[in-house]
Amino acid sequence: MPARTAQAVWNGNLRNGNGHMKLGSGAWEGAYSFSSRFEEGTGTNPEELIGAAHAGCFSMALSAGLSQAGFNPTRVQTEARVHLQKADDGFKISRIELTTEAEIPGIDEKTFIEHAERAKAGCPVSKALAGVDIQLTARLKQPA
Repeated sequence: MPARTAQAVWNGNLRNGNGHMKLGSGAWEGAYSFSSRFEEGTGTNPEELIGAAHAGCFSMALSAGLSQAGFNPTRVQTEARVHLQKADDGFKISRIELTTEAEIPGIDEKTFIEHAERAKAGCPVSKALAGVDIQLTARLKQPA
């Protein structure tokens, strides 16, 4: 498996500085700042990128598990809300709330929830974030 890369540059001090992050693939790059991380300023932040990675990884893991069990998922949509909070020794990511909604023909709610819980525990990003409280809300959407 290839190693994935990303780069970040920070210029200046914490409060007044600014930075730029980019993915090694070139698929995305953008600015970040104190304001975009700790307030509601323009730009991205590391927590938002962790959320995107977690939502993407979880969605793929759920789809893979369902496929291996003989189900053919039509769509899996996941949002990750990453909570950054002040701790005694600085800041920490205290909680990630995964909210997923999936369209999967021929599956019952109980089986779907079991697969979602397995995907939450088994996706590589969840494993990397093992020290964080990861909460899951999973909803099975019935086809129209």
